[in-house]
Amino acid sequence: MSCWRGGWGAIGLGPTANPLENPPLAPWREKLRIIIFEADSPAGKAFDVGLLVAILLSVLAVMLDSVSALRIQHGQRLNVAEWIFTLLFTAEYAIRLICSPRPLHYARSFFGVVDLLAILPTYLSLLFPGAESMIVIRGLRLLRVFRIFKLGQFLGEASILSDALSASRHKITVFLGTITLLVTILGTAMYLIEGEESGFTSIPTAIYWSIVTMTTVGYGDVTPITVSGKVLASIVMILGYSIIAVPTGIVTAEIVESAAASRKITTRSCPNCLSEGHDRSASYCMNCGATLEVPLAKR
Repeated sequence: MSCWRGGWGAIGLGPTANPLENPPLAPWREKLRIIIFEADSPAGKAFDVGLLVAILLSVLAVMLDSVSALRIQHGQRLNVAEWIFTLLFTAEYAIRLICSPRPLHYARSFFGVVDLLAILPTYLSLLFPGAESMIVIRGLRLLRVFRIFKLGQFLGEASILSDALSASRHKITVFLGTITLLVTILGTAMYLIEGEESGFTSIPTAIYWSIVTMTTVGYGDVTPITVSGKVLASIVMILGYSIIAVPTGIVTAEIVESAAASRKITTRSCPNCLSEGHDRSASYCMNCGATLEVPLAKR
């Protein structure tokens, strides 16, 4: 064992090198990584806000294209807009791979898969007409908005109750946002299954049916006819029962948790594994142990 007494310096890594870390990125790639993968800087926050606006507009364009009257009058413009958004998101996906220290790790991550699925339907529509309707999956990328809002969740010297209410507000917003995305995806699926013959004349109409069904209201003005449609409707009904108690559980859990919560999390991402949620004072990644960037406030 005496051959290891020199530590990592004995094998050429230097006294401060970490074997878990990737080689440092080129300066321009590191600047891109901080802007694209973090939201602590003004440029990073501006990038995320611009990206969210583009996502909202692209999803809106797809929904409007499903309305017959609008498709007849503005179908060509909506199609051009969708291709512009797709090319924009394709370039963004490529840039994320370029500035990521581990491109394959990012590509296999949750947001990496979502980013890829967000652009595939448009290209697949060239081979399979109708596939472009599933571009609403792009709405899942809106979950990135909570990277920005995380910055203010634990600021201030508030009481336990105010902390709980504040934290509950964001979690309930996440919950409502997730439900909104879910009813949009389920409504789009029902629109593709049933079609206009069954009364699902557009994606907004199908989303309306999904909301009515999931909330167990059940007006009955629009109903599925096919076997596949009824199976999907049954799934939506069961989901509706399972989500009723979620808001109450969120508030209760936050009241208990806020009494002991003292960590101040940021959107600082690890340059090695891209994980987020580190303490403001953390120097090393909580997942891989790599050295974190110095917080902006300490630079």
